[in-house]
Amino acid sequence: MTLTAVLHSEWIKIRSIRSIYGSLMAVLATTLAITVLVLGSVGQDQAERAGSDALLNAFFALNFGQIAAIAFGATAMSSEFIDGALRISLAAVPRRSLFYTAKMTAIGGSVLVVGLVTSFAAFLVGQLFLGEHAIGLGHPGALRAAFGGGIYLALMALLAAGLTALLRSAVAVLSLLIPLLLIVPFVFVDVAGAVVRYLPDRAGQAVLHQNPEGGLGPWTGLAVAAVWAAAALLAGWWAVRNRDA
Repeated sequence: MTLTAVLHSEWIKIRSIRSIYGSLMAVLATTLAITVLVLGSVGQDQAERAGSDALLNAFFALNFGQIAAIAFGATAMSSEFIDGALRISLAAVPRRSLFYTAKMTAIGGSVLVVGLVTSFAAFLVGQLFLGEHAIGLGHPGALRAAFGGGIYLALMALLAAGLTALLRSAVAVLSLLIPLLLIVPFVFVDVAGAVVRYLPDRAGQAVLHQNPEGGLGPWTGLAVAAVWAAAALLAGWWAVRNRDA
């Protein structure tokens, strides 16, 4: 089979399994809901604070959208380890590297498209609630942050998918990544700040800042997140290629 044919079959899996497709759509729904809730209630107060980062405030809801992206990446891959689905997939596509490449391309591509729509929509919708403090896409760094936000969501989904291929459990991956992203940075930021800034979420979200601090530029930080995702994808490829189905 060709890569195009395998990609098509993987997209059909994503579209036809409700839990997987639902988690993909949750990236957009969750981000927009949090954007409306937060910026609609305290957005103008935040904008008036001294030193407030207008870009970071605009994309605040991506912190919640990334959880949906991680859940999508994990569930899309873990579906292969339920009821012998991987054996069926490999019977149809015996070349494991081809299967894995198509799988990850479908996952990453889906989140990239939805992530870009989500990032731009969150920015534009959020500005409707800011009155005189609203900024446009022409604001310095706004386009970079909007595009970077979509790429960041795709990288987080791929990180989760690669780890799921390695661990063969969405629950294990979510139990690992959610605390890593939501708890560890805040607990250790004072004692190990130099290390924390290189965690995938902290590094990747540098692209959302007007003027990133900590030594990582917007695209450098995103590149660090990409290295995390690439490492997870390589580990997952090794596991799929060498372990019994």
